[in-house]
Amino acid sequence: MDSKTMAARVEELLSGMTLEEKAAQMIQVPYAIVGREEALRWARLGAGSFLHVLGDDAREIQKTAMEESRLGIPVIFGIDAVHGHSLNDHATIFPSQLAAACSFDPDVAYVMGQVTAREVATDGLHWTFAPVLCLGRDTRWGRIDETFGEDPYLAGEMGAAIIRGFQGDDLADGEHILACAKHYIGYGEAVGARDACDTEMTYRKLREVFLPPFKKAVDAGVGSVMTAYGAIDGTPFTVDRTSLKDILRGELGFDGFVVTDWDNVNALVRRQHVAETARQASVMAAKAGNDMIMTSTQFYDAVIEAVRAGELEESVLDEAVRHILTVKLRMNLFEKPEKAGRPGCLGCAEHLAAAKDASDRSLVLLTNNGVLPLQPSVRKVAVIGSNADDIRAQYGDWTYFTHPTPNPEHEPVRPYVTVKEGVEAACAKRGMACVYHRGCSVLDSEDEDIAGAVEAARDADAIVLVVGDVIAQTGEEKDRAVLELSGRQMELFDALRALGMPLITVLVASKPLAVGRAATDADAFLCAFNGGLFGGEAVAKALFGEINPSGRLPISFPRASGQVPVYYNSLPGWHKQAGKGYCDLPDTPLYAFGEGMGYSAFAYDGLTFDAQTLEAGVNVTNTGSMTGTETVQAYFHDVVSSVLTPVKQLIAFRQVTLAPGETAHVTFRFTREDFSLVNRREQRVTEPGEFELMIGHSSRDGDLLKASFRL
Repeated sequence: MDSKTMAARVEELLSGMTLEEKAAQMIQVPYAIVGREEALRWARLGAGSFLHVLGDDAREIQKTAMEESRLGIPVIFGIDAVHGHSLNDHATIFPSQLAAACSFDPDVAYVMGQVTAREVATDGLHWTFAPVLCLGRDTRWGRIDETFGEDPYLAGEMGAAIIRGFQGDDLADGEHILACAKHYIGYGEAVGARDACDTEMTYRKLREVFLPPFKKAVDAGVGSVMTAYGAIDGTPFTVDRTSLKDILRGELGFDGFVVTDWDNVNALVRRQHVAETARQASVMAAKAGNDMIMTSTQFYDAVIEAVRAGELEESVLDEAVRHILTVKLRMNLFEKPEKAGRPGCLGCAEHLAAAKDASDRSLVLLTNNGVLPLQPSVRKVAVIGSNADDIRAQYGDWTYFTHPTPNPEHEPVRPYVTVKEGVEAACAKRGMACVYHRGCSVLDSEDEDIAGAVEAARDADAIVLVVGDVIAQTGEEKDRAVLELSGRQMELFDALRALGMPLITVLVASKPLAVGRAATDADAFLCAFNGGLFGGEAVAKALFGEINPSGRLPISFPRASGQVPVYYNSLPGWHKQAGKGYCDLPDTPLYAFGEGMGYSAFAYDGLTFDAQTLEAGVNVTNTGSMTGTETVQAYFHDVVSSVLTPVKQLIAFRQVTLAPGETAHVTFRFTREDFSLVNRREQRVTEPGEFELMIGHSSRDGDLLKASFRL
């Protein structure tokens, strides 16, 4: 159906709808809360969407909506398929978005979206509430694991790729689903990392820092956008017409529909106190440009009453329903109301292979004094730590253990491989011995046995200690004030370190923690974040050299909780002693954005830049003895500008795989906009003057070659 025919069909449908049917079409019903009978009542009323419904329950609702509602408009079903169709316990579970971002490879995100879409579609569903395009700039926030990290350029590249994977070339086919760019906008910038609180945001800052990933999402054709909790200059984002209408639709050209986050309309009354009644809140939300209302079903009666009382023009509902119906027609739901997918594909071999590759690519080696990869002379390995054998911690949030209703006691469903299992299998393959001891829990408990762990490890040739966090410490309403390792994990590290044998620390966690000497005093430190089904197998392959770790950090590690935020692209002006930061801590992170190593080293030389063509080139040489992949990163700095600009900002990256001794000449072609800023009039401009281009291994100054130029 072409766009003209589609528009005519939308107007035909809209002209035949009653006020009540328009209001119902704007409602998204939470099945897990209202239950079956109430859900079927909403289907008969013509509700536009339901969330968190699987299998036969969804089919029953769809059948009811199409056969028993007056107009038979199909329902669109949404689900939080954030890193795989993970609320289904037989689906393929990928690494978290944060872990996937460590690959610095949009192709990893694309495949992740493609596989997830196919499995969601095979369950008959249409829509995922992903990707998260919030920036993880304050690591105390509980939802850091859902982001692609701290940088807007990387988040935009990964986000656009996963959207293309979710949606494909044709939303009407059987294997692709609607994506949802969220949370619009600045949700992760809440003051003090307090989830859903106010943000210290201006529209200039919004446009410069937080809008770029959403622009790339819109350019990639994303079909829906979810509003954020929080506020800008005291106005909740849910009712901020400037960001929703003027910027999102007017400037970016978004032509899908906008859905609120969970119960956002009621939150205007109960949490944010900017509306006195549900009716007032509903009018505010509708006028601001929200098309679909998640969970706040009071909206239905409220807007009907408001229209009849003359408080709201019915044309406001017309516009919202027009957006929703247009997307439903693009997806061909009127002809094929249930997605077909590919029967039998959930957890199939092809999808598991994709998950394994993503897990392999998500590992970041950050410290190695030569102990890795483990050599054949190692005859016994001790694996220590509760997170070494905790699949819930390895998955992180947004799986069948945590949503839609928390169920941590759910029996884990195979296949999956924990770190313990991965190392055991790797040792068995090599004729090595492997012993495991829990040592202590991540949280305080009574079943700790540090002395037992020390005894278990005493005659080993190498110790693999797994530290991190657990699902009780990550997610919504789980912001952390203290990022240091919880429980007695540091005590366990110190006791094992005292044995004087090779000690490798592995981080299985939802975010960068203040790991301190557990990383710096270890012989090697490997960051695995939430690695999905095969995160443990990937760790084992890296430890034994079956893969050469190639991940790079999409987010910086603080030295201590009080150093947060410590993102690399900070603004200048801090009064500090030369070469120092706080009076008790350096100004640099423990590990910086873009940092990571493998079993190969890379040398850079010969940086060139042509200010006329805006083309840069640099030579990269593998100086190691193993083939490896390097991520060549390009940053810029506007030396003097009309507003404060970051000390450096990522504008491009390229990956190159080189054999030992091989050199590649890596080139970048930039545009003037790559060197732009948002000025005080909120215009994106490239100001004339002096700039620095920096290309190298990471965001650290010492890893970058620099070239000065003028535009």
